[in-house]
Amino acid sequence: MIDIRFLRENPDAVRENIRKKFQDEKLSLVDEAIRLDAEKRAAQQECEQLKAARNKLSKANGPLYGQLKKADEAQRAEIQKQIEENNAKVKADDDRRAELEKKQAEAEDKLREIMYVIPNIIDPSVPIGPDDSHNVEV
Repeated sequence: MIDIRFLRENPDAVRENIRKKFQDEKLSLVDEAIRLDAEKRAAQQECEQLKAARNKLSKANGPLYGQLKKADEAQRAEIQKQIEENNAKVKADDDRRAELEKKQAEAEDKLREIMYVIPNIIDPSVPIGPDDSHNVEV
């Protein structure tokens, strides 16, 4: 199986390799693999950003809980409101992150199936031909 980084960086070389193997019906798989890889990477990146935001909000709640114990009634309501807003944001981010993880897993599965179908790169010493009649006897 071809490394996805090689495919991402050298799509024309992979397409040329497919042509050399006379498997032109697989040419569209290169573009599909690149699209799925980009989709998977974008979902992964957004998921990481949501995790970072969740961690930041969770850390912000710690001092608020400390202030809540020391505050008077008027301040408590405001602090409690801020804590609840942070918790609601964390919950919304967790829901979005779950969607993204599902999308990422689906893209990864489809990409893996496509990568199994794309042929490996031909060694430069191998003669190009449609069948074994073009092989060179040694």
